[in-house]
Amino acid sequence: MTERIRVLQYGLGPIGCATARYVAERPELELVCGVDIDPAKVGRDMGEVIGLGRPLGFPVVSTLAQSLERSEAEIALHTTHSYFEFFHRQILELLEAGLDVISSSEELTFPWLAHPKEAGELDAAARRAGRRVLATGVNPGFLMDFLPLVLTGICQRVEHIEVRRVINASARRGPFQQKIGSGMTVEEFHSRVQAGRLGHVGLRESAGMVMRTLGKTLQRYEERVEPLLAERPIRTAHVEVLPGRVRGLRQEARAYTEEGEFMALTFMALLEAEEEGDTIRISGRPNLEIRLQGTNGDIATAAILVNAIRRVREAPPGLWTMADLPVVAWSD
Repeated sequence: MTERIRVLQYGLGPIGCATARYVAERPELELVCGVDIDPAKVGRDMGEVIGLGRPLGFPVVSTLAQSLERSEAEIALHTTHSYFEFFHRQILELLEAGLDVISSSEELTFPWLAHPKEAGELDAAARRAGRRVLATGVNPGFLMDFLPLVLTGICQRVEHIEVRRVINASARRGPFQQKIGSGMTVEEFHSRVQAGRLGHVGLRESAGMVMRTLGKTLQRYEERVEPLLAERPIRTAHVEVLPGRVRGLRQEARAYTEEGEFMALTFMALLEAEEEGDTIRISGRPNLEIRLQGTNGDIATAAILVNAIRRVREAPPGLWTMADLPVVAWSD
């Protein structure tokens, strides 16, 4: 790339700040805008807000319109909400401003199962604007969908796919510990699950991406979430958990074809987890088992959002998934 790509960072929570710092490291990219609604961040220098260690010479602003008045961007890295109802209008606004969009929003990674109408609207808006939209991340976007799909490339037959991810949440950021219910009572946990606002978002999307790419028809989908309880007091920098209260969760999803179960996904995130890592098992010809250690969710999410920029800008206009694009890879 001969010209630097001008990047707008939309959303400056922990993941947004980490993503912006990685953009600032890349010689082919120029971080030109930062948008966030937090009054404690608006008006401060972008470099200070993201923890860069040096000023960048422009302030964080509270609206997209304000950011575009100050500097023209070509692509937006969008890191705000997990749920369609909160980010849908934001993506449309970015497209209307003439920006390509790469988002960390989980429900956007494969929206055609749970949100087909909204997905069609975003795809049409992207095509009208001549822009591209991709949602990705470490999970969904890689570990439970794209990576298993790549592994099936060395299989002559695939009968079943199982992915298991275990996270030691003690080492993760505060919002993540809250997201898995740490410190709640069992009653509070189940109430939040019933409201659809607790736990990992993205198992349905991962299953949908894999099934569609492999040409499988999804006949039935099941998902359940259960709390994992503390047997002794646990304290982190963000939460204190008493015995009998929630230290994390176990979330399972199963996807079925007419022949039976084709995919099983297990997500476990808990404080002081003794076991941590990712395991992918593919049953078929041959049988495969892949184990990953060291996948840092925050680092990986920031990395894949930024590393996807080149592939997104090469794609035709529209709403795409990780399975639609050429392989996203790191480049020097």
